[in-house]
This record gives sequence, structure tokens and C-alpha cells, in this order.
Amino acid sequence: MTTQQETRPAAATRPVRWAADAVATMREGARLRLDYSAQSLWRVDRMIEELRRERTPYPAVENTLRGLGAYAGEVIARQAGAEWWATGGDHWIRTPDGRLWDPIDEARRCFAGDGSLRLLCRDAVQR
Repeated sequence: MTTQQETRPAAATRPVRWAADAVATMREGARLRLDYSAQSLWRVDRMIEELRRERTPYPAVENTLRGLGAYAGEVIARQAGAEWWATGGDHWIRTPDGRLWDPIDEARRCFAGDGSLRLLCRDAVQR
């Protein structure tokens, strides 16, 4: 049995909302402006690093990381012409060359000290 996958716009509904919520939260709470540019992912990586250094408990930042990962996915979608894909509650970005990327998991990896949304974006948009 194969799993049915959704493509944009259906698969994008949740991550686009999560990304927009993250942009609003960062603007209001952290005074951090995010403009959906690849360069803005430097600031996102630094923000996640700061949360990790402060030893913020994962449950306290779980939704924030999901939102920042979705934000990175939207940056990739806009930069590379990629689309959101979803299966069983998981969301990925599919670039035009067929590669799948998981920016939400990459945000979690950043928090664990082993990832970079900036580098994920760089790799995803390079052809």
C-alpha cells in the first residue's frame, strides 16, 4: 500500500501558517525581522543557537522550532521554486530536481547542535 501525498496548496497550508506565525512571533517577541530571504536564515540559525545555549527545555521551544523550520522551507520554496509535500502529518519540501528536504527536522537538529537552516537552504537551491 502506498501513502498518498499531497502537494501545494493542500500540503502547504499548515507549514505556511507555521512560518507566518514564526515571522510574527520573532518580530514581536525577539525584535527579529524575517523577510523570507536566504540571508535571513543566518539570523534564524543564531536564534536557535541562542535557545540551545540558554538550555531552554525542548518542550518549551518545540512549536517555535517547527515554525522556524517551516519558515526555512518557505524560503527554499520561494528561492528554488520548490513545493511542500505531506504524508501522514510530516511535511517536506520537494525541489524541482525531485529531491526531498525536511527543514522542520533540520530546525530540531539545529537545536540539538547538529544542523543549519542556512546550509540546508544553500544546498537545496543549488542545482
